[in-house]
Amino acid sequence: MTLPLEGKAALVTGGARRVGAAIVRRLHAAGANVMIHHRQSTKEARALAAELNGARADSVALTQADLLKTGSPATIVRDTVSRFGGLDVLVNNASSFYATPIGEIDERAWDDLTGTNLKAPLFLAQAAAPHLRKAKGVIVNIVDIHAEIPMKGHVVYNVAKGGLLALTKSLARELGPEVRVNGVSPGPILWPEDPEWADEVARQRIVHSTVLKRVGEPDDIAKAVEFLVCAAPYVTGQIIAVDGGRSISL
Repeated sequence: MTLPLEGKAALVTGGARRVGAAIVRRLHAAGANVMIHHRQSTKEARALAAELNGARADSVALTQADLLKTGSPATIVRDTVSRFGGLDVLVNNASSFYATPIGEIDERAWDDLTGTNLKAPLFLAQAAAPHLRKAKGVIVNIVDIHAEIPMKGHVVYNVAKGGLLALTKSLARELGPEVRVNGVSPGPILWPEDPEWADEVARQRIVHSTVLKRVGEPDDIAKAVEFLVCAAPYVTGQIIAVDGGRSISL
């Protein structure tokens, strides 16, 4: 049986762990060859590549880069095309996340949060556009429900993800009809690794605010990405919330 992404090439940023790794596994299981981008998660990236290459030889490669450095997006795309002969799918998943309350915002936080969540996806899309047009490919951006419903104390992150939402819609117009561009907005999937999120009471308050009264799994996001890539040929410029209904109950 032919797999939907057999012979296709995908690039997933921040693909070594957490939600990114789930996306990589989903696209790989659908037949894609996958370039896993990572910055610091070298151990996890190598382990994931070894696992997937064990299932299908030479189907996964790694690229390490700081997305904030000028030229990194173009280099990552070039490496992917060189390794797999083209590019069919770009998933902009890499993200920085931490609090930036008013009165404590500095330029470092602005550059980091807008850089990873907005600037890098833009320049990756720009570098990938010629290859994606040729392949009639797909971009999926991992947005956030807080792009539309701001999280208190996270001003810069909210702004960056709001920009990514607008970028998703804008790219859909710019790159159509050859390239489809959509987004997935997660709700509570995995708790942030920042110690401030370790409070169980606060976590349960968030869980209670979802309609489904539970947190989701990384694979819930990966399934939505797979749908947009493989099974939604007439969908572009859209954002799918995968949040257990939290965004309609806040």
